[in-house]
Amino acid sequence: MASHQYHQIANLLEKMTSTDKDFRFMATNDLMTELQKDSIILDDESEKKVVRMVLKLLEDKNGEVQNLAVKCLGPLVNKVKEIQVETIVDSLCANMMSNTEQLRDISSIGLKTVIAELPQSSNSLAPNVCQRITGKLSTAIEKEDVSVKLESLDILADLLSRFGEFLVPFHSTILKALMPQLASSRQAVRKRTIVALSFLLIQANSNAYNGVIDHLLDGLENPPNPAAIRTYIQCLASICRQAGHRLCNHIDRSMLLLSQYSQRDDDELREFCLQACEAFVMRCPDAINPHIPMILELCLKYITYDPNYNYETDDGDTGNAMDTEDDEYVDSEEYSDDDDMSWKVRRAAAKCLEVLISTRQELIEDFYRSLSPALIARFKEREENVKSDIFHAYVALLKNTRLSDDVANDPDSMDQVSGPTSLLIEQLPLIVKAIQPLMREKSMKTRQDCFLLLRELLNSLPGALGPYLESIVPGISYSLNDKSSTSNMKIESLGFLYSLLQGHPPHAFHPHIPSLVPLVVTSVFDPFYKIATEALLVLQQLVKVIRPLEGSAAKSDFDAPSFVGPVYSCTLQKLKVTDVDQEVKERAIACMGQIIANMGDMLQNELAVCLPIFMERLKNEVTRLSSVKALTLIAASSLRIDLTPILHDVLPALGTFLRKNHRALKLHSLDLINKIVINYSSNFEANLLQTAIVEIPPLISDSDLHVAQYSLTLLSTVARRQPQALVGIHDQFLRSVLILVRSPLLQGSALNCTLELFQALVQTQLTGLDYHSLVSKLMAPVLGGNGDANSRATPGAPSEVVQLHKQAYHSSAKCIAALTQQCPQVATPLATKLITDLQKRNDTEIIFCLLTIGEIGRHFDLSTIQVLPQTIIECFGATSEDVKAAASHALGAVSVGSLQTYLPLILNEIEVQPKRQYLLLHSLKEVISSLSVSPSGLAQLLPSVPSIWSQLFKHCECSEEGSRNVVAECLGKLVLVNPDELLPQLQQALRSESATMRTVVVSSVKFTISDQPQPIDVLLKQNIGEFLFALRDPEPQVRRVALVAFNSAVHNKPSLVRDLLPTLLPWLYSETKVKSELIREVEMGPFKHTVDDGLDIRKAAFECMYTLLEQGLDRVDVMQFLDHVQAGLCDHYDIKMLTYLMTARLATLCPDKVLLRLDQFIQQLRDTCTHKVKANSVKQEYEKQDELKRSALRAVSALSQIPKANKNQQLVDFLKSIKETPELSKIYDYIQKDSITGSSDIIVMDQS
Repeated sequence: MASHQYHQIANLLEKMTSTDKDFRFMATNDLMTELQKDSIILDDESEKKVVRMVLKLLEDKNGEVQNLAVKCLGPLVNKVKEIQVETIVDSLCANMMSNTEQLRDISSIGLKTVIAELPQSSNSLAPNVCQRITGKLSTAIEKEDVSVKLESLDILADLLSRFGEFLVPFHSTILKALMPQLASSRQAVRKRTIVALSFLLIQANSNAYNGVIDHLLDGLENPPNPAAIRTYIQCLASICRQAGHRLCNHIDRSMLLLSQYSQRDDDELREFCLQACEAFVMRCPDAINPHIPMILELCLKYITYDPNYNYETDDGDTGNAMDTEDDEYVDSEEYSDDDDMSWKVRRAAAKCLEVLISTRQELIEDFYRSLSPALIARFKEREENVKSDIFHAYVALLKNTRLSDDVANDPDSMDQVSGPTSLLIEQLPLIVKAIQPLMREKSMKTRQDCFLLLRELLNSLPGALGPYLESIVPGISYSLNDKSSTSNMKIESLGFLYSLLQGHPPHAFHPHIPSLVPLVVTSVFDPFYKIATEALLVLQQLVKVIRPLEGSAAKSDFDAPSFVGPVYSCTLQKLKVTDVDQEVKERAIACMGQIIANMGDMLQNELAVCLPIFMERLKNEVTRLSSVKALTLIAASSLRIDLTPILHDVLPALGTFLRKNHRALKLHSLDLINKIVINYSSNFEANLLQTAIVEIPPLISDSDLHVAQYSLTLLSTVARRQPQALVGIHDQFLRSVLILVRSPLLQGSALNCTLELFQALVQTQLTGLDYHSLVSKLMAPVLGGNGDANSRATPGAPSEVVQLHKQAYHSSAKCIAALTQQCPQVATPLATKLITDLQKRNDTEIIFCLLTIGEIGRHFDLSTIQVLPQTIIECFGATSEDVKAAASHALGAVSVGSLQTYLPLILNEIEVQPKRQYLLLHSLKEVISSLSVSPSGLAQLLPSVPSIWSQLFKHCECSEEGSRNVVAECLGKLVLVNPDELLPQLQQALRSESATMRTVVVSSVKFTISDQPQPIDVLLKQNIGEFLFALRDPEPQVRRVALVAFNSAVHNKPSLVRDLLPTLLPWLYSETKVKSELIREVEMGPFKHTVDDGLDIRKAAFECMYTLLEQGLDRVDVMQFLDHVQAGLCDHYDIKMLTYLMTARLATLCPDKVLLRLDQFIQQLRDTCTHKVKANSVKQEYEKQDELKRSALRAVSALSQIPKANKNQQLVDFLKSIKETPELSKIYDYIQKDSITGSSDIIVMDQS
């Protein structure tokens, strides 16, 4: 193989020397093809020959051969050894100094190609090449020849951009060559010098960086000529864009100069000043803060700067300004001549405003007062590109409003800004008035910008455009009717129309339906599939508007029948066509589903035509999922469409879908069968339904609880609507259900569906599904054949006792209780049997019996069983902790069903049984938790609240911490029952002199906060500050629980603490510091051990900071926040793990701010990764260090993703050392792969 390659290469090299240019061209082309193959291997001699020949061809007389030779350089540098690459570079550099212009040009292109293709990962190649090129380029830059100078500057910029880290040693040489070029008389030289200088300063040390900046600012203070002013300002802006975080110290001086120069009568200078302001705002967010008013004033002044045009003629008749399209357009062009540069000033002002708006969320309300009216007034801008930038600035304003509005409407958000929204509503008429004529302009770009802005307006103010449809709909019609409209224009128009239809009530559109339907129908038949797809989506939404089925709109007197025909016939044509794009097929199916669901009663004669088409599509693998979704819409329709023609074919087909390995298809098929059984059970025989549900048993599994939940719901529906379909197959699915009941994963909605299924099954009264059979099957895995006295052996029922997870006992007990609810007469006998036989059973059986008694007692009054309470309380003395917990749960649960009997007993026992207090308090907690979730439960509980409250307060200061925690939880849950009376009592207790009492009280507040709206919320918001001010408490334990309560509030209901953040944050930050007074030494025999009592408080504080990251960073001073995160990077193991998570999250949330502190972050992360564990350390120390390294490297990976982070020298060096350390490299590579596959480990923390 190798010999064949060598022969082939030799043959090509021979042809390259041919006198025929075509031979040379073809041979060079073939060589490039060979070089691009991964399999090619060249020996040393072949490498030399190929390199020599390619370099020779660069001097070829034929331009096409030269171009191919240049292209060969790219793959060649990756195939030959380092010494050959150096030969190529030396030759190209020498040719760049040639007197022949063509050779100079081709060599410079060659050098750029080599730089672009050099592998960055190689150890020595790139640094060596950089070293060879840099000196020669620096010399070439200083030459007089302008063309050499320009090419050299270009190549140097490429080199600095790609391999900046390797050029750090040559910075002084490069700077010496570059700086004089800023004063060049040639503008092109100055521009390229600025680019190279910007890339250089990314990696430059502080002295070099500050030296360049001082040189520029000194030059601006004493400019040698007007051109120098423009150059220096451009250079400042360019440096700021590339390495702006280092410019912060010079911002004040720079801004003073910019404000002076921006007043000069020079349009180009004004443009550069505004561009520099834009760069400063974006890259130096904190340092520029004091200058924001000045920048805003400048932008507002120059966005209206148009000295060559008088807009006043337009203002008088804005509504029809664009109707006389051709004349108006020509008129406006008269004022635009080649010398007019004012549009560039306006564009720069608009771009600066966009950046200002995007980065200053906190000023959004001020922007609406000062900036919004000015931008709206400038929508009339005559220059298309400037107008587009003004629109984008306003879109940025709307996006920020949406962020503010989302949180304002969400009571659980951290931010609440009602001002911007109300101001936007006030300005809405002005916006619509300004946009209305623009929607009918000839310019596509302007019309697209109008739709972009209106769409964003809908996102910010859903439903707000209803009163203005009269002004907006003609604009949409214009774009859809206009023959000159591009495909993108039509797609934009349809997309906006869809958003408009979706976001407003149907009645608002009824006057416009006659004009909209023909437009959309025409678009459906557009030959371009993307337009047809979008039009079908709009048509589907239009169907819901024409004939709404829900709410008050359903009773409208709108004439819907007249539009049913056109809508149906156009969709039917699309539905019948098979040779169209897949997306069009799917949309046509969905649209027809919506038409039949909403208008089926008006299409009785057409159903026989379209329903069979659905059946055909159902049999097609490509369209079956769409068909199932469409049929679900039809089956669920309140019109009860007659599906008889296809039901007998649909159900067996759906049964086969349940066997497919396609999750979405299974879920939608289960949902469709469920809808059919609910609405059409009288239209088919039970044996037909059996063909589908016989496939369900394999789906009932804990491997996919969502699918299992749908399956259980369907079985429940069948049991209620058509129980005969279960005959003969119930044993199969019951076996799967019983296995699921024993799963440790069964809980929540899946468990509720299981309970509903058992209740439905027992009501069927089918053989094998009676109460006793089902109960014995549920009991058998735990109690064997000794469960229910009335149970009978059932064929196929498992009789052996198996070891189950703790959750399985709870699930089984709930299922038995659910069955018992349907047969109330057996409740007391079953509970009596279980309690009587309790003494004869082992621990596992006792746990199960106690839980079952508890669940039955939750629904029935068991007070007639005299021995019940005493027997349960005796179990408190068991040796097994699980038995004690089950007994505690059972006592609480039976109390729910018989509160008058058992609650006084629990309260009394808490008083007289101090040793069993913890378990009894858990019973009380179960009572409060169960009864406080429903209105009927609350009515039962309210009379007992005073006695429970007083009993709990007696035990706030008990010696056992576990009991105090349960007391706190009970107090919190009780406050929710009667907040008006009980919250003031908690506040009173907060003033107690006992630190233990204060700890319990503050801790209890955590349990009053939930992520759902509660009646207590308003009261809690007014008073929570008093509890959280416990962060100043002298007792560390009180401060810790206050931090936990603060964390809970921020996580679950941030609106509670929104306004308190300025006060609370300094106290929170103070708890992140290591406090020497909380560190003590403990003697353990001959050793002394250091104990940090403040560690738990610090952990709580950092956890709270992490939660703030997720919920409310807009209200937090990020730089101050970063100070404390960085301090945590040097703390205890647990704190470090938290701060690594936070570092990774911060890199995503506020990359610009993190970039300013990147050096400090990297240093601390490097210390962790290079730390060595002492040789005699225990195994746990090694494991901890490994875990720290993994977490630290995750943070490094996140930091490396920040834009421009790869220009930070410390990070580059650290990443290089990671690659060179096998242990770290292996971990880092794994983390990189993990992040690519979509893992979110670096940003997720358990908040439970």
